Parts: sequence; C-alpha cells; structure tokens
Amino acid sequence: MPAKVWFRRPVVAWAAYDWANSAFSLSVVTVFVPLLLAEYWNDGAATTVTTFRLGLANSTASLIVALTAPLLGGFADRMGRRKGLLLLFAALGIVMTGSLYFVAQGMWLLALLCYAMAAIGFGGSNSLYDSLLPDVAGADEFDHVSAYGFAAGYLGGALLFTANVIMVANPQLFGLASPADAIRIAFLTVAVWWGVFSLPLLLWVKEHRRDAGVAGRDIGAGFRQVWRTAQAIAAHRNLLLFLLAYWVYIDGVFTIIKMAVDYGLAIGLDRQDLIKAILITNFIGFPAAMLFGHLGNRIGAQRGLFIALGVYVLVTFGAVFITTETGFYLLAVAIGTVQGGVQSLSRSMYARMIPVDRSAEYFGFYNLLGKFAAILGPLLTGVVALLFSSQRLAILSILILFVAGLLLLSRVSVEAPRPRC
Repeated sequence: MPAKVWFRRPVVAWAAYDWANSAFSLSVVTVFVPLLLAEYWNDGAATTVTTFRLGLANSTASLIVALTAPLLGGFADRMGRRKGLLLLFAALGIVMTGSLYFVAQGMWLLALLCYAMAAIGFGGSNSLYDSLLPDVAGADEFDHVSAYGFAAGYLGGALLFTANVIMVANPQLFGLASPADAIRIAFLTVAVWWGVFSLPLLLWVKEHRRDAGVAGRDIGAGFRQVWRTAQAIAAHRNLLLFLLAYWVYIDGVFTIIKMAVDYGLAIGLDRQDLIKAILITNFIGFPAAMLFGHLGNRIGAQRGLFIALGVYVLVTFGAVFITTETGFYLLAVAIGTVQGGVQSLSRSMYARMIPVDRSAEYFGFYNLLGKFAAILGPLLTGVVALLFSSQRLAILSILILFVAGLLLLSRVSVEAPRPRC
C-alpha cells in the first residue's frame, strides 16, 4: 500500500477503531472473562460446566447481533447514520465492559449478563464498522486497508493487554490485593481505551450518505429493503456461495478465539503460559495481517484465504495432541500467522462483491452469518465437552468446519459481477 494511504486521515481514523475495540476482543473475550469465570466468579462448578456457561453466553450474544445486524444495516444506509449507530453500540459495549469491575466473587450469572451485553455492543458496532471500508478506501485498496485495520487491532489490543498482564502478574506493585483484583481493574482500562480511540472515527470518517427522505424514516420500508436484499443475495449464486463458505469457516476461527484459554485451562496448562501464548498470537498477528494484505493484492484474496484456512486445518488437528506449554506456544505462532489474514481477506473480498451504496446492509448479512457461526461453534464445543467430558473432542469437532469452508470457497468465482442495487 502506498505510504500516502497509510497516513490518509480517514484511513487512520477507521483503523483506529480496530485498535480501540480489539482490546475488548483480546483482553475480555479471549482471556480475562474465561479466567475469572473459571476461578473468581465460579460457584464451585466443574470445568465442563463453566465451558458450557461461557459457550452459551457467547452464543446468546451472537444470536442477538445476528438477528438485528441486517435490519440495522438497512436503516443505517437509508438514514445515512451508519457512524452514529456504530458509536451507539460502542457506547453499550464500553459501559458494560466497565461494569464487569463491580461484579462480586461467585456471581457468575451477573458476570455473564454484563459480558453478553458488552459482546452485543462489540458485535453490533463491528458490523457497521466493516461497512465503512468503501467510504475510506477505493476498490484497489481494499486488501491493504482491510489488513491495515486488523493489524492495528492486533497491535493495539496486544499493547494494552501486555500492560494489564504486568498488572495481573504483579498486583502488589499497583496497590492491589490479588490477580483477580487486577483483572477487574483491567476491565476499566479496556473500557477507557475503547472509548478514547473511538474518537478519531467520530471526527474524521465521512460516510457517503444517500438521500433517504421520508422513506428513510419508514420502518416498514426498512423491513422491505432488507427483504429485497436477502432476495438479491439468494439470486446471486456467487455471492451466496461466498457467504455460505464464510459462515462455515469463520465459525471455526471465532470458536478457537473464544475457547482457546478455556481449553488450555482444561488440559492443565498454567495461566501465565496461556497469557504468554495469547500475547505471541497478537504480536505476530500485527505484521502477519499486513503480510496477508500484500499477499491478497499479489495473488488474490481467494488464494490467500486458501493458504490461511489450510493452516487452520493443521492447527485444529494438532491441538488435540497438545500436552505441554511448548506445544501451545507453537500453535499460538501458527494461529497468529493466519488469523488476521482470514478476517481481513474475507472482508476485502466481500467488499468487492457488493453494491457500494448499500454496504451497511450487505455487511449486515455478512456479519449475520458470522454471528450465527459464532452461535454454533461455541455451543458445539460446549455440548461436546459436557456430553463426553473431553475438551479434546470438543476442539476436534471444529475441524470439519474448516474443511467444508474450503470446499465451498473453491466454488466461488472472483470474476462474477456484483448484484444490482
């Protein structure tokens, strides 16, 4: 990507939101909520039960986002208020993340309610955030700018997480009584970080508005527009195939992100080793996401996805045999290399396939499938763990999702025309 694009104010502001909310994804979703749910907020339940509770909370939040994303996207496009709705959902996520600080020991249900509400804010804002990509970049810049956003997210999330890990490892240096108290403070730091670094998007990103008029305020018209979009997607075989492929393979990606720490704890790995592995994943993810943006620009987003998903197949199979922290570190390196690539290239490939002036609505359907995938994956692993008392079998069940996703993706034509507006 030319250097002038890197420093173009709307691009920087757009990427800054990924820097902002990735702190929630890494610190809250991936690490600290699973840790406190298994230890501080636990009421004495077995690890398989806490796995089920966490999977259910993730699935419930994802279901709510999935059911509302296309409709909100349609309203946002018609009203020209994508950015405003994004910030409203971000505010929900920020407030509920900060509220986790106040949840007392043993209060697992309240903790999961706050967490689920924060996840709804995170997921709803991300759907609208993705739709702003065509507002800050041209079609020839999608791969690079999409990767730029994910790279910023990995770096920003990892930097704040590192500071929080130092606080958790040395709570006495910060005047805190225990690691659990330090993690509770970390929820406040994530909320502040998310809020402060959302401001550039508010100030510098200009969305392309449509002349909505009275129809833009008609709720019935909003529902009809979403229905027409669904029909257009169903009639556009190439776009439908891509969305089905994305639905399947991103299920596996999101499930691994959300359940990795819980899995490591269940097989007996030390908490500090798990935290180090997560840091490895995210610091590697920063340059790796940029590399995949360059790779997608050179060989095409679809071929780049084939490579990344192939690595996920090997990682998922290998995870079943992990017994030491060294093995977990190796998996962390592999995941960090491809995780951002899968997400950024999927986003840029889809952006090329949809009408630009209805991007929020189409990205609503994109995120609908992503959230429905995140419903099935965590729930699947939770149920398998509960029925068979085996986290290893739960992880192995994810393998078929990547294989099926690869098969569907191979049938997508990158040369097919976009659906008409």
